[in-house]
Amino acid sequence: MPMRHVTYSAAALLGAALSVLPGCGGTKSNSPSPMDAQDQSFSTRQAAEAWSRARVGDRVSYAFSASQGPSPEGGDTARTVEGRLTLDVVSVQAPWVWVRVAYTDAAGGALPSTRLAKDLVVPVRSDETRPLDVPHSGTASAESPSLAGRTWEALRYVSDQRPVDGPLRSRVYANDSGPLYLTRGLLEATVETAGFRTPGRIQLSLQELNEGSPATRTPVPALERPLGPGAYYDRKVDIAPTHEVARVCITAERGYVLRTEGPVGAGGAPCSDFSQAEPEPLEDLLMSLPWEVLSSGDWPPVGASSARVTFTAGSRSVPAVTEQRPEDVDGTQHVFSETYAADPWASELAGMPYEARFQPLASGTERTGAGGKRESVGETRMVNWGPWLGVQ
Repeated sequence: MPMRHVTYSAAALLGAALSVLPGCGGTKSNSPSPMDAQDQSFSTRQAAEAWSRARVGDRVSYAFSASQGPSPEGGDTARTVEGRLTLDVVSVQAPWVWVRVAYTDAAGGALPSTRLAKDLVVPVRSDETRPLDVPHSGTASAESPSLAGRTWEALRYVSDQRPVDGPLRSRVYANDSGPLYLTRGLLEATVETAGFRTPGRIQLSLQELNEGSPATRTPVPALERPLGPGAYYDRKVDIAPTHEVARVCITAERGYVLRTEGPVGAGGAPCSDFSQAEPEPLEDLLMSLPWEVLSSGDWPPVGASSARVTFTAGSRSVPAVTEQRPEDVDGTQHVFSETYAADPWASELAGMPYEARFQPLASGTERTGAGGKRESVGETRMVNWGPWLGVQ
């Protein structure tokens, strides 16, 4: 049950697919220099260190657009979503910087998509517990793009995997990130998935930025709707030979998201060790969410035969919908079932990481035996969730 059931894995896939294409007006480009690697190392280190100087009111805003389809085989239509992605610092309580993430339409109103309908909170640790770095991939070239009312010295990274049916991806990162530390200095990004079965494209472009005031002090927001960092969820797995409760823990540090997954151990503080977690740039994760809107369809993802139920986990009772699907497997009748939250933003799910809200709360398989009696073949179900930050 990877945490990014669709979400965070999609981030990696989309991160491989999100790019800024060459040919942006008002830029100049030249060949990569021997200093590119040093420039990249300096700019990423500078962006990481800037988290320790975060101020309430630091904000960056991007225009985004994503499209997907139609597939070459036909039978579907093109799908699009566009709007604004905004990150702003809403509280600083060292060593934590609390960032609000919002996807809106161009006028700042709510988007119609359920997945992007609510603001999310992301606590990011500003000190360094271990060195973290995810180098930019692709061929680098220097540029001076004009965005958000200023001209930037920057590097464009282009990776073209279309010859092997991969994506064309391109990104532009500022050499001097300033308040763009929130996204490691990202100025533009585009990914084209034309080589995939279903063509698609996603773009981001910096629109606004603001530097906050060191004098501003605000309270820490509640982690009711966490993107992921600062929260966890537990899933019980009963699928032979595995019978355990697996815990997914998520944190963020200096612009990178870290996650761990493993059996819940006896005793010890939850989510206390991220020393082996692989870092994922925060901007990669944020760029993936609009793509999932297009690939996942309407909510909840069940058909007309679904039924309203109440899902229980401990003392929590969550309004849900469940769907059962019979299928013949090697001559034996099976029934597959999945249960989803009717409203993934319901108050009963407070503290649940974003990705878990859009996974099945429960899923299982039953085998129909003699006399029509059903026997369980396997089941997984959510059993616990909530913030770990602030409760240790």
